[in-house]
Amino acid sequence: MQEALPYKSWQHFPTDFRTLNKSSSLLNQESKGDVKNMIKENAVIVFGRRGCCMSHVIQRLLHFLGVNPVIYDIEEKYENEVVVELEDIGGVDRKDGGLQLPAVFIGGELFGGLDRIMAAHISGELTPVLKQAGALWL
Repeated sequence: MQEALPYKSWQHFPTDFRTLNKSSSLLNQESKGDVKNMIKENAVIVFGRRGCCMSHVIQRLLHFLGVNPVIYDIEEKYENEVVVELEDIGGVDRKDGGLQLPAVFIGGELFGGLDRIMAAHISGELTPVLKQAGALWL
């Protein structure tokens, strides 16, 4: 007969969540190339504020579509530094309002935020972009 496992042994440790803080590689100048490589190597990466409901909506939509994105939670006190670095990587013009979090990179390129993801999903544009990036195998 099988024995039931105690509840304590079933702890869930998310593998696709990371928190960006002061010691994070995004804040070091010498590792900017590493961040660019990380963005290019992963099909979909979402950068968002820790606990942000909009990041959660993007994550849920992408999971619903069958995509397993890498999610980076950014601490509020380091948000400005991270946004400036992501603007440099994504080629965003600060005169146009700059980068807004959550920011989604698909296929190594900045795709946009929640509004862009939702508009692309509603128009049917999102699935082909995800397929082209290698995030979907349908």
